[in-house]
Amino acid sequence: MPTIILSIQIAIRSMRANKLRTGLTVLGMVIGISAVIIVFSAGEGIKSLIVSQVESFGTDVIETKIKVPTSKKGAASEAQSATSLVSGVQITTLNLNDMKEIDKLANVGESYGGIIAQEQVSYANVMKQGILFGVSASFIDIDKTKVEFGSFFSEAEEKSLAQVVVLGPKVKNELFGDSDAIGQSIKIHKSKYNVIGIYEERGAVFGTDFDDYIYIPLMTLQKRIMGIDHVLFLMHKIKDLSWLDETTDEIIQIMRTNHNITPDTKPDGTFDVNKDDFRVTPMIEALEILGTVTGAITLLLLAIVAISLIVGGVGIMNIMYVIISERTSEIGLRKTVGATFKDIMIQFLTESIIITIIGGFIGIIIGILFSSIIAWGANRYGLDWQLSIPMRSYVVALVFSLFFGVLFGLYPARKAAKLDPIEALRNE
Repeated sequence: MPTIILSIQIAIRSMRANKLRTGLTVLGMVIGISAVIIVFSAGEGIKSLIVSQVESFGTDVIETKIKVPTSKKGAASEAQSATSLVSGVQITTLNLNDMKEIDKLANVGESYGGIIAQEQVSYANVMKQGILFGVSASFIDIDKTKVEFGSFFSEAEEKSLAQVVVLGPKVKNELFGDSDAIGQSIKIHKSKYNVIGIYEERGAVFGTDFDDYIYIPLMTLQKRIMGIDHVLFLMHKIKDLSWLDETTDEIIQIMRTNHNITPDTKPDGTFDVNKDDFRVTPMIEALEILGTVTGAITLLLLAIVAISLIVGGVGIMNIMYVIISERTSEIGLRKTVGATFKDIMIQFLTESIIITIIGGFIGIIIGILFSSIIAWGANRYGLDWQLSIPMRSYVVALVFSLFFGVLFGLYPARKAAKLDPIEALRNE
């Protein structure tokens, strides 16, 4: 114990005598450790953001949406389908008849269909390119957000192709400002539509700003404006999540039957989805996939951070070599008066470890500070970003500090401990 205390005292004295050199050495570890904290915090923030956004749709729902059939299989099929949709390929086979069949399933409570269009919208002298979100009347019973003022349209209004709309708060402010919009009429596609409600503020979800939407009865948008009878997606509310997988399989079977699709069989006996013109995805499954992706990104960033820690460790090793060359005569003197190989090793390893621990603690503080700034900026931008720094990030940061302190201090310390005392004293 006295040897360790003496080594600590010598190390601190040496660090104080060379403040600039010590500071530069510590800086390398500070950058690496603060990056560890920031990466873990950002990973938790992204995860909380994804969870809150998926939960805004509800985790007890299954989505059925259009997909372009492909000749490829596996991941290549998904990539080709996505590319085709982006390129403008239209799938018109998904419709409300599919929804009616799916609603007959015992574990499906209710469903709604949806489609999106853009049209010129105006009120008085104010005009804008409006995003029309056509949904079934049951949308209000499944969606997590609610109408703040007025009411949502009814099933009777939808079936009668009523010319009514519910405005997102951003659209309302752009068209009406502070004036009351309920009971007023806006012009869409050269026809007047009565404003019956104002949706509550929701913000952006996965890059989609629902506050800038104009909610309109699905059949009104289909028949009066677009002249179509298909939809982009269907959302189904599930009664019992314990039967989620079975219900998903039942929906897939109904869709294949309705669309006359005979899937290819894989070698393991399961069916390939390459011929499907639809995709069925439980929201809770999407949440799990996104969580896996987030975890993978966090690990990738940590691998990059490890490189900066290695660079910082190499800096420590170089500085330790400089210290040894400057204190060669001191090492020789200590060995001539009885200092052992172990004593010299402890002395220089202690100095290396102290430098990394100081860098680790400062790095943690700076990492927390920057993580707080990131969370504050994300919330200012309108994202539901929660500041969360998991305990494992502190453990990893401190373990990394000790590990690199020992790893990169070991060789220089060993070299110092093996110096011949006579040769060392000649450097006086």
